[in-house]
Amino acid sequence: ETKMETMKVEERVAGRTEVQGEEKVIESALPAEDLTKSIFKDVLFDYDKYDIKPEARPALDAVAAYLGSNKGINIVVEGHCDDRGTNEYNLALGERRAKSAKNYLTSLGVSPDRMIIITFGEEKPVCTAQNEACWQQNRRAHFVIVKSRFEK
Repeated sequence: ETKMETMKVEERVAGRTEVQGEEKVIESALPAEDLTKSIFKDVLFDYDKYDIKPEARPALDAVAAYLGSNKGINIVVEGHCDDRGTNEYNLALGERRAKSAKNYLTSLGVSPDRMIIITFGEEKPVCTAQNEACWQQNRRAHFVIVKSRFEK
């Protein structure tokens, strides 16, 4: 496992991530304003779960295929939750979701050194309505492309 495998993000601006008060640099292959955009489909999870569902496998297979064809690209795997549960619990659950996605990609042959995980817990929802359809969108692993290296 890499030294930066798990990060609790305090602040994320223009390709820089502050990890528990210590700044780490993530070089982005995209303009800074596009850092959180992705060409990949999010992997969705059931409530309070972090196992990869069969219907999520094609999305992960696509990420692995892309990385296999683009050796100079690395990714950040973000773990997200809905807003139910405590912030502390959701940060841990988001981490488990990101790790599950990373482990699946590793099982497909992607080097773990090409991926880092970040947990956002409930901090970055894509939907804010209080209903199951919205909560489902927030329970996800999201993939962000970054340039060739992670500064450790």
